[in-house]
Amino acid sequence: MRPETEAALAENIAAARGPLRIVGGGTRDIGTPVAGELVETAGMSGITLYEPGALTLVAKAGTPLSEIEAAVAAENQRLAFEPMDHRGLLGTSGTSTIGGCVAANVSGPRRISVGACRDHMLGVRMVDGAGRILKNGGRVMKNVTGYDLVKLMSGSFGTLGVLTEVSLKVLPVAQTQATIILHDVDAVRAVGALSAGLGSPYEVTGAAYDPALREAYLRIEGFEDSVTYRTGELKKVLAGFGEMSVSDDVTLWEGIRDVSVFHGKEGDVWRISVRPSDAPAVLEAADADAALLDWGGGLIWLRIAEGRDLRTALQGISGHATLVRASAQTRASLPVFHPEDAGVRRLSDALRAKFDPRGILNTGLMG
Repeated sequence: MRPETEAALAENIAAARGPLRIVGGGTRDIGTPVAGELVETAGMSGITLYEPGALTLVAKAGTPLSEIEAAVAAENQRLAFEPMDHRGLLGTSGTSTIGGCVAANVSGPRRISVGACRDHMLGVRMVDGAGRILKNGGRVMKNVTGYDLVKLMSGSFGTLGVLTEVSLKVLPVAQTQATIILHDVDAVRAVGALSAGLGSPYEVTGAAYDPALREAYLRIEGFEDSVTYRTGELKKVLAGFGEMSVSDDVTLWEGIRDVSVFHGKEGDVWRISVRPSDAPAVLEAADADAALLDWGGGLIWLRIAEGRDLRTALQGISGHATLVRASAQTRASLPVFHPEDAGVRRLSDALRAKFDPRGILNTGLMG
């Protein structure tokens, strides 16, 4: 089914007699494979409100992400959380939607500076598993009591409800940017340099490391004079870490955001979240075919042999491991999302029972 209105979606869910498989643009095939009648949200599309002066945008959940990015770019604004395009990594096609972006809480390199997708959300409208239309938040940030649906829906992958509309804040595009590149550094020195940069007062908005190239990257954005000054000062902070250069290539960060070094390469892809100081230990224990570090070392992308359970190799290292890309067979046999401890699992089950009492929305996708 492909409803074009929120009311039609509510009627369809209320009348459902079995599991439903919720899809936006079909670009993020992440999670345990699920069965059920297909529900496509792309029929609910369009920007319903955009106030550049108020830095606020409201759009239906099926609105193409590219349409939103084009609209805000015309006003010299952007989605500051830098949403990743998964198509190259996952080998998918289709058109990414803003609802799918929110449902997966998709956030890029700038997350370390401005927060994740969920931190830019002002409000949502959704239909829960009983066919009820719910809304939370609005066009401004405010404190509310009860469930924070904005945060709950961000990263829930359609297991708590189906988004129909999102409200979010946008921010101005930086006038310019510069990237300091540290050359020929190992993982330990790279993470040390990234931590030094992030701990400095020079407002680093990107901190990544490519082990194959042995290069660490630190991005600074803002007004031209400010970027020039802060880049010079940050180079002084990093002087003890080795040879460095400065680049203004914006495509460098698009490649880091989309993990382009893994595109077209065989193997399973895992997404690891750890303390940055543990990143070198993860690289050593994982014995991966390829790796890429982001968020100062707190986010690690690993490409490994197909069908291998990476969590076994990483036992003893605190963090979360998510299987982002693998065959349907592997995703059915291994937990895709990191297993929750007993307390968190009880909370998750209680939330699903509240919002999807019949258990029909993307059943089993998150384990």
